[in-house]
Amino acid sequence: MLIESIKEKARFGKEHFEAVPLARTDKSVTMVVGLEPGQAIPVHHPGSDVVITILEGEATLVSGDEDLEHAGPGAVLHAAGGKARGIRADTRTIALAVACPPPTAEDHREVAEHFAKGTWR
Repeated sequence: MLIESIKEKARFGKEHFEAVPLARTDKSVTMVVGLEPGQAIPVHHPGSDVVITILEGEATLVSGDEDLEHAGPGAVLHAAGGKARGIRADTRTIALAVACPPPTAEDHREVAEHFAKGTWR
C-alpha cells in the first residue's frame, strides 16, 4: 500500500481525537491521528507496542516514565506493550501511529475511563 499524503487523511473530532486507520493486518495497524488543542489520547497501558510520530503541531508525549513537552514535528514516542503511553495536543496536531499487534477493545478500556472522568493522566 502506498499513501501519497498522510496529512490529507487526518480528521478532527469536536470532543475527542480522531484515529483514521490507514492499513491493518493481523500483526499491525497504522493510523493517522488528529487532535485539536487540549484533546488527548489518555495515558493507558495496552498490550501492544506503539510508535507515534508527530507530523504537524505540538503536543506532550508520555512514554513509560518519560514526558516530552512541546514535542513538534519529527518527535517520536515509542512504548513497549504494557508500558504507559499517551499524547496531549498543545496545538492542532497530526500524528502517525503504528501499533503491533493491533490493540483490542480491552486495551482501550483505560482510555474510555479517562474520557468518562475528563482526565488524560
